[in-house]
Amino acid sequence: MKCEPRQRLNVVMRVFILSVLIFLLYRDSDAKITGNCANCHTMHNSQNSSVMADYGADGTPWKRTGPYKLLVRGDCLGCHGMGGANKIITISGSDIPQVYHTDSTGDLAGGNFAYILGAKGSGASDTKGHNVIDLGNIDDVLTDAPGRFHSPMAKNTELTCAGNNGCHGSRSFNASGSGLNSLKGAHHQNVDGRCDIADQNHNSYRFLRGVKGFENNGAYKWQNYNADNHNEYYGDSIPMSGDMCSNCHIPPVMTVAPANKTISGFCATCHGNYHLLAGIGGDINAPFTRHPTDVVLPASGEYAAYTTYSPQTPVGRRAVPSSMGNTVTPGTDVVTCLSCHAAHGTDYPDILKWDYSAMVAGGGGAAAAEGCFTCHTQKK
Repeated sequence: MKCEPRQRLNVVMRVFILSVLIFLLYRDSDAKITGNCANCHTMHNSQNSSVMADYGADGTPWKRTGPYKLLVRGDCLGCHGMGGANKIITISGSDIPQVYHTDSTGDLAGGNFAYILGAKGSGASDTKGHNVIDLGNIDDVLTDAPGRFHSPMAKNTELTCAGNNGCHGSRSFNASGSGLNSLKGAHHQNVDGRCDIADQNHNSYRFLRGVKGFENNGAYKWQNYNADNHNEYYGDSIPMSGDMCSNCHIPPVMTVAPANKTISGFCATCHGNYHLLAGIGGDINAPFTRHPTDVVLPASGEYAAYTTYSPQTPVGRRAVPSSMGNTVTPGTDVVTCLSCHAAHGTDYPDILKWDYSAMVAGGGGAAAAEGCFTCHTQKK
């Protein structure tokens, strides 16, 4: 049958539209959680006359206090904190990042809760991480968020992985509460890689509601492995300022999220005095009252020498990139909270990524190539 020109055009357009839809479907499906439903869910929290439980790498039940909401087999750490010897485990073909493990090869980009309890590192200490109550160990050092903008904040008896009193998922004044319920649907809709919208849990960076960024989705997924393989953080040229309520509580459902959508703005929702414009001194010019974040790394002086990306001391980008970059551009790239800290835990006090006591101005030695001296190059 011979097609007229208009008919041929219609056919071409239909094929084009179908191809685009297939591409979009394939791209999104690659990011969503896969595997047997039974890996994560249980219908009645019972099997063979026993309560269902998540098991660690050594076969020991990690949690057995269900049933849990969303019909899942365990809480957040029941899946992501099994306490085994690997920072990434595989169950039925699905890779699962671990935030509580004893892997000697290193940690994931977010750090490791194991340092708090002493399962890894130089000894247990509540100063080494965000001491979420999911660990079963209440923080004996802090009772509230340091640098809090107002009270009450999440107390040491309330801080959780997710929800109103945590970091991941929805934080709002509604029925979401704390824990798994606040993450409903996020794993199944997960946007992997470039998260440049961040208006829902599933399309926000690492399910941190309202945060933009690029998630390392390559061979070293979830890791800041080297200059070519790492997460990309989103930053701004000036910290949030003005009325804290309007900066954090986003209508229409009053969800707590950073208005500027940066990772440092997210930290400021609990540690506001450390990261708001007023807290660092009222402007973006030195000298500062507190170490600044969401400010541009100067393109002059000692800072101009930081040009090769350091996974230990990462910078933020003022536009969410579509891939990982191995260079730093002073005058453009941004200092963030994660330039110095890891969110879950490290082997150093205050969740720093390096030993602050080893930062000796003019001291040289091994520490001269890391930590503070990555940016402050003339002081090493």
